[in-house]
Amino acid sequence: MKKSQPATDTGIQERLAAALPRLTGAQRLMADFVSQSLFQAATMRIEEIAQAAGVSTATANRFARALGFEGYPQFRAATMREFEATLAPVERLRDAMASPATSHELVLSALETDIENIRATQRMLTDQACADAVGALAGASRIYTVGFGSSGQLAAQMEYGLTPYVRHVESLATAGGAVHAARRLHDVCGKDVLVAIAFPRYIDDTIALARQAAEAGAQVIALTDAPSSPLARVARIALFVRAYRRLAANSDAVVLSVIQGLCGAVAHRNPHSSEAAAGMTQATLPWLYRQAGPATASPKASRGNRSS
Repeated sequence: MKKSQPATDTGIQERLAAALPRLTGAQRLMADFVSQSLFQAATMRIEEIAQAAGVSTATANRFARALGFEGYPQFRAATMREFEATLAPVERLRDAMASPATSHELVLSALETDIENIRATQRMLTDQACADAVGALAGASRIYTVGFGSSGQLAAQMEYGLTPYVRHVESLATAGGAVHAARRLHDVCGKDVLVAIAFPRYIDDTIALARQAAEAGAQVIALTDAPSSPLARVARIALFVRAYRRLAANSDAVVLSVIQGLCGAVAHRNPHSSEAAAGMTQATLPWLYRQAGPATASPKASRGNRSS
């Protein structure tokens, strides 16, 4: 009788933990190697992994069956699926390198890709999700933004865009990392909002911090790519953004456009936005460049005129 295949959404590490009590000594050597070098294991043929783990190829096959797979090929395929999002940019870059193109063509292609991304994102954003997100931001006591990697820069941009129009906004994407962010979130409550940003390749710290905030009662808004995103499962409100990029992991430009749209919508909701913007301008005026006109000639020029 053919053995039924376990659910494909069960991760390899979870399968290892469940199977460990019934593994033989040789199979445990395989388990140790896979657990410590999962990415490497995903790229290895059965002969290579057996040699690396110090076991026979027959043991490698029995190990795969002990985890619920029909054999080693199915185990390896499932392992590779866990790294699809991580490896996708590498594969796209490898494919692109094989196709000749000029620098001008590559720049135009990037712009065309983002035009397509924006159109797709317009279709993905719903009226209800946008209304819920803007309402939560406008009514929050405190707003925190978080993301790591390139999403850290996006979190900082959201803090910058919201600053004039809300009472308290803080980006947690700082040099202190996830530990600093966790400390800042220690007292979040239902009046607070966390905007979490994560795209493939998802960073575990962002998901963990969003879960911590949600469990404490805060409203979590996710900026992510799809309902299948691990961040979407944690958030109360999710805004989905298509951020495909051929030669990189994601397009930050499209995510930034959505962030700017949210900030603009919050400003529109705030009846004191114009006064807040004027106050912010006044505060930064001494640092803004102003070209000197005829009436404000530089002291050096004035001295030169007097000596002539």
